[in-house]
Amino acid sequence: MIDLLMFVLAVVIDLAIGDPPNALHPVAWIGWVIGKLETIGLRLGKGAQLVFGTFITLFTAGLAGVVVWVGFHYLAVGVDAVGGAMIFVYPIVGALALKSTFTISGLRATAKQVRKLLDNEDLTQVRQELRALVSRDASNLSRSQIVSAAVESVAEGLCDSVVAPIFYFIIFGLPGAFVYRAINTADAMIGYHGKHEYLGKFAARLDDVLNFIPARIAALLLIIAAWLRGVGGRATQVASNDHKKTESPNAGWPMAAMAGALDVKLEKPGHYRLGDTKAKGKLVPDTIGAALSVFYGAAGLWLLISVLWLGVWYAL
Repeated sequence: MIDLLMFVLAVVIDLAIGDPPNALHPVAWIGWVIGKLETIGLRLGKGAQLVFGTFITLFTAGLAGVVVWVGFHYLAVGVDAVGGAMIFVYPIVGALALKSTFTISGLRATAKQVRKLLDNEDLTQVRQELRALVSRDASNLSRSQIVSAAVESVAEGLCDSVVAPIFYFIIFGLPGAFVYRAINTADAMIGYHGKHEYLGKFAARLDDVLNFIPARIAALLLIIAAWLRGVGGRATQVASNDHKKTESPNAGWPMAAMAGALDVKLEKPGHYRLGDTKAKGKLVPDTIGAALSVFYGAAGLWLLISVLWLGVWYAL
């Protein structure tokens, strides 16, 4: 029952208040630890980087999980000892912690800001804003490519920022959500080719493993949301045909489903193209709004499923 209450409060906090500032954000603290260790790792040779990168990932994930488990264990003990009105402290503090592992409001705010800047033809500023959504170099992206990147990030964010952390919370509790977020953050910071080729290899592979199920759940949710809009068949077909075109074994699923739902072609230049070759939709600022609408439907379905899942779990 406590987990269900904690989850509902976390969703309310996210939708009503949004993300806390970085100074108060546990994921920002995790990123700070990874950043400090990264500077050490990049000075090492290739083999040593592979080993040290494995250490970075496991250390930060373990640290996040242990700190959360120990912290809330003693919080529960303290609340039990005091009793009374203090019983509400545990779910409230837990909700604040859980909220930091997922975000609907953050994706919404950044995507809307990108759309606003595109409407104002401020391409210089929008390329700066896009860094909060994508890792690719946005300096030379065209207007339509910026729209594509934003739409892809909204789709992939459904997995990384909504489905996966809640999935691991339901199964493993708060420590599970934080362990996932730590590994996903390590992947986001060092899981790339280039200078991080060896340092981030383990983080990238482990993130692939953890997102295997959530990515497919996210794609299914997007397809259901597309069916509710009358375009589910197209979303299903594109997801089935194009999900293998991305280097990631997971990202292609939700992105291809979104491409089908919007009837557009999404592209990361030099890497992949997702969507029916006969797609009629254009990549314009309004496409970002349409992507958010599909995202809201899919995220809402996942929140409902999660509440029911936690409720049944409690009943049993």
